[in-house]
Amino acid sequence: MSRIDRLISRRVASRIAVVVLVFAGLIGLTESLDGWRYQFLSENQGPEFALLAIFAAAARWSIKVLPVTVLIGAIIALLDLQGHRELMVIKAGGISIWRIVRGPILFVLVASLGVSLVVDGWVTQLNRGILTVPRLTTTEIGGPNQVWVEQEAATGRFVVQATRAGREPHILRDATFFMPAGQSVSRIIAETATLQFEKWHLENATLLSSNKFPIEVSEYDVPTTSTRADLELRLAATDDFTFFELRQALATGLSDPVARAAAEMRYAKLLALPALLIGSLLIAFAFTAGYRRTGSYGSTILYGIVLGFVVFVITEMADRAGSAGVLDPTFAAWGPAIVAIVIGLTVLLHKEDGRA
Repeated sequence: MSRIDRLISRRVASRIAVVVLVFAGLIGLTESLDGWRYQFLSENQGPEFALLAIFAAAARWSIKVLPVTVLIGAIIALLDLQGHRELMVIKAGGISIWRIVRGPILFVLVASLGVSLVVDGWVTQLNRGILTVPRLTTTEIGGPNQVWVEQEAATGRFVVQATRAGREPHILRDATFFMPAGQSVSRIIAETATLQFEKWHLENATLLSSNKFPIEVSEYDVPTTSTRADLELRLAATDDFTFFELRQALATGLSDPVARAAAEMRYAKLLALPALLIGSLLIAFAFTAGYRRTGSYGSTILYGIVLGFVVFVITEMADRAGSAGVLDPTFAAWGPAIVAIVIGLTVLLHKEDGRA
């Protein structure tokens, strides 16, 4: 990289870092206003975990809004370069906009890969060490650890109601199996239920039916097509899995179409993050790096920020559609990123060919 590349990259990187920290601070301040959550965590895990929960929430949301913060930070950096006439001097030296944008693109590419593969995993693991705060709503069914899972077998669909057994998602306690209609056993109550290969293994179970006396057995197996990966994704949000855990879960196979769509969407979104951030950077250059004789950039900045928020909203809508299986997860993740890159390149080409 040349000295100009390093100069522009440092300026863009520093301004983006400042904007990310400001957003993280605002998000952390908002999270700290949840007094019930802070009190619950302080009483159960200690004040340091309560503060850690605020930091983890701010970090997670900071990653989520990176397309907007990268756009705003890049616009601030370019305005700084324009205000000191540095960008005008660089262009007067015969350096094209494509050479100018090269350094920041490399920086955003490397930084976004680090966020997708490393930082997001750290934040995810950090959130796992924090207790889930129970909701204080009268419409909540059951306790905070209660589990309702729909399962499928060759004989039909059935429902499992239980409570979590520690941090092992494939082991449930005080489980009740509501079996499909037409079965000899209509309901099964078990002390513990462990999901094994293609079956639930029940211990200390009671078999109930409408026309028979209850039968108590020490062990009983209930067939199922679900895998451990299905259950883990059912009992936790996809945001609670790192990039490599999602890849492993998708490789081992997910029989549940809903869980698979959500996992594929999260995995594809992490892969597409570098392209999406590069698109935001190109939009910032397209709407801010051009020369203005009057030095007025108000409307241009407004257009760029509005377009960045539009890209963010479209990204979130595509995320919901891909997670629900309405859109193909790959298309839902990469579509907004490609659109952002195309918009940025199109505006830059239009301005650089002498007609704008």
